[in-house]
Amino acid sequence: MTEIAVARSRILVPQPLVHHELRDHEGVTVVEENPSVMTEPGTPGTTEPIVRPGAHRWIGYAFGGRLPERHRAWVLHDTTTRTWWLRHFARMLVQLALPIALIMVFLPASWGLRAACAGGGLALALFYSLAYMPESTENRVVKAGYPSGTATAHRERAALQREQGESERRRAAAAKRAARYRERMGR
Repeated sequence: MTEIAVARSRILVPQPLVHHELRDHEGVTVVEENPSVMTEPGTPGTTEPIVRPGAHRWIGYAFGGRLPERHRAWVLHDTTTRTWWLRHFARMLVQLALPIALIMVFLPASWGLRAACAGGGLALALFYSLAYMPESTENRVVKAGYPSGTATAHRERAALQREQGESERRRAAAAKRAARYRERMGR
């Protein structure tokens, strides 16, 4: 083998969760890992900008594709926001749009039967999508470069914060009612 072939065979394949530096080594680009550059993703205190992907990238993402690195924070937001389950169903409907359209156009049957087949497929897809919703969203987060379990942990933490806020609100309302009651009773 030539020197160039040997050098190219030694090029490291980029791995998720690790930033890489490109260096020019005698005309051959070499990828070197530099793990000290990035903190652990998803750690509290680290804020990444949330960059929403364009429509063409979102459609690829909806079909299970990976988004570029700059959209990491958006993927985490997409899978952990309060409406994450609605977003999951929107992605499922995008995935089903083409097969349903093909059934409705090309199935050699009456419109009623076409609609029944499309509806049955939609119902079955909805069932499986619901059954595997947490795993599917975790897979998207892992593809974005976060450790497995990050989305679930973020959702649980947000739910706990919402519950604590709601509990404080109820306590304040109860204290206000108690004060009004004491005031009325003259105590």
